[in-house]
Amino acid sequence: MTFTIIGLCVVSFLLQLVPGLVWTERWLFSPMAGAVEPWRFLTVAFLHSTGMLLHIAFNMYALYITGQFLEPLLGRARFAALCVLAAVGGSVGFLLFAGLPGPLGVSWTQGTVGASGMVFGLFGAMLPVLRRTGRSAGQIVVLLVINGVLGFVVPHIAWQAHLGGLVTGLALGAAFAFAPRRSQRVIGVVAPAAVLLVVVLAAVAKYEIALRPILVPGQV
Repeated sequence: MTFTIIGLCVVSFLLQLVPGLVWTERWLFSPMAGAVEPWRFLTVAFLHSTGMLLHIAFNMYALYITGQFLEPLLGRARFAALCVLAAVGGSVGFLLFAGLPGPLGVSWTQGTVGASGMVFGLFGAMLPVLRRTGRSAGQIVVLLVINGVLGFVVPHIAWQAHLGGLVTGLALGAAFAFAPRRSQRVIGVVAPAAVLLVVVLAAVAKYEIALRPILVPGQV
């Protein structure tokens, strides 16, 4: 699964470079676009900035490193669920800050691209998995702190998506890591379904609260 996701990201990046294809515009995520085309919550993870090769290079390297550790431990199905839900959770994290006043908020029409939400979800999942296996998570914590600081001092970094992916991955990783041995198969199905339900409800609630006065004429 790790190499499949990397391959999809690379192919998608090449399609982004094709003139006239508008591949990026078709699949990127913005809070407003997600309201009418919900598949963008996931497809955004397979796009990257075409003006900065370091963007896709860092994300693919991080995906490779975390995938080499997590996929053998979790298995393909649970690892795939983790990747998908972390990507969606990253988009939901970005959405939840839409329209907020001040520097924390983002515009409803502001677009974002990148697998960073997914990557941060994998980092988040590594924390409980490392704890469960008795290994040190110090390096992951330091990396997360550094990236958290960079998100506030370097422009054009969607730290909101990083946060959403991190929280999603942490929750799902904890469920996988600490499930009783006799219940692991059941938890492998129930935990992703529960996390998906939470992120969907969070997105629906945000849209309902913020956009209902706009979508329903005459209602205040």
